[in-house]
Amino acid sequence: MSSGGFPLGLASLQREAASGRRLPPVERWNPAHCGDIDIRIARDGTWYHQGSPIGRKELVRLFSTILRRDPDGYVLVTPAEKMRIVVEDVPFLAVLMDVEGDGADQRLRFTTNVGDETIAGPENPIRVETDPVTGEPAPYVHVRKGLEARIARPVFYQLADLGVPGEGEHAGFLGVWSGGRFFPLGRPA
Repeated sequence: MSSGGFPLGLASLQREAASGRRLPPVERWNPAHCGDIDIRIARDGTWYHQGSPIGRKELVRLFSTILRRDPDGYVLVTPAEKMRIVVEDVPFLAVLMDVEGDGADQRLRFTTNVGDETIAGPENPIRVETDPVTGEPAPYVHVRKGLEARIARPVFYQLADLGVPGEGEHAGFLGVWSGGRFFPLGRPA
């Protein structure tokens, strides 16, 4: 932690974000690790600082732009500092889905709880993990640079409504097309 408050450079990043600049190049920043910071992202997508929810959506959005997943966990990173945070599942929640086209030409656009948009496809795959005990599906979509969003239950129902039978290697599965790729969602009940 810098002596001036939160991470060094955060004010300048906030000004750049407000001026419409794209996401910062966090993958190119290699500052020294400065320790852990008491920030936690809960499974439901809520961000907490010192046990209390962060109420300012603008601040959560700003933090989300400097989030990176390193081999040893999630970190908030600026050009000058890197601090580890706790992420209970994945950092984002896909809360909206728009559908363009149909069949193999279909494109699924997901919007996250922090305002990121991603189109599922080869670069941003959809995956579904199944709990071995409960059989409950946990669907995810890649958002950016190794960061994923868990697909919220209502959005997953919308996604399941688009399900079509798979062919070839995906025979026996229901799935969806997006960006020219078929994503299996699960076996029919």
